[in-house]
Amino acid sequence: MDIILASNNKHKHDEFARLFPGHRILLPKDVGVDFSFEENGKTFLENALGKAMTLFALVKKPVVSDDSGLCVDALGGEPGIFSSRYGATDGKLLETPQRNDYLLSRIRGVADRKAYFVCCMVLVLEESRFFTAQETVHGEICESPRGEHGFGYDPLFVIPGTGKTIAELPDAKKDLLSHRGRAARRIAAVLENGA
Repeated sequence: MDIILASNNKHKHDEFARLFPGHRILLPKDVGVDFSFEENGKTFLENALGKAMTLFALVKKPVVSDDSGLCVDALGGEPGIFSSRYGATDGKLLETPQRNDYLLSRIRGVADRKAYFVCCMVLVLEESRFFTAQETVHGEICESPRGEHGFGYDPLFVIPGTGKTIAELPDAKKDLLSHRGRAARRIAAVLENGA
């Protein structure tokens, strides 16, 4: 099945292509669509569903979307749904390294570094037929970025039992353990059951 990803992010496309190996994951531009969506929901579900429905209205073909974020206990759950906009000033987003540095500066000297990633994933097959899955992975924030793989906050997030950040894990291991990998398996099960 061709499934259009409600994102323009090449890194996310590559990850979704790995997570759904039996399907062809396309970006909106691959089907001639200029797609954008303002994430102004109050929850990961509102954002993921909003993205998916907005793109589905344009393409009328199966769509998958996600909204993901990092929640840090010591920061009261920040950055949460604002993960990609964390530290932005006057609407100007920080580049990933600067955003990661900003997060680290907010918890410098804090002993409790527990955190968790959330991924809410939505598959839309028809306007009134869609499936959702929301998963988490718990870990902690390290003192400085480590690893070259992954994107976003991956270099800061250590998964217990591995001693490694997500960015230090090979793709197959990351996909097995990550929040997005867990949510994708739930959605993949829907597809495998004849959705």
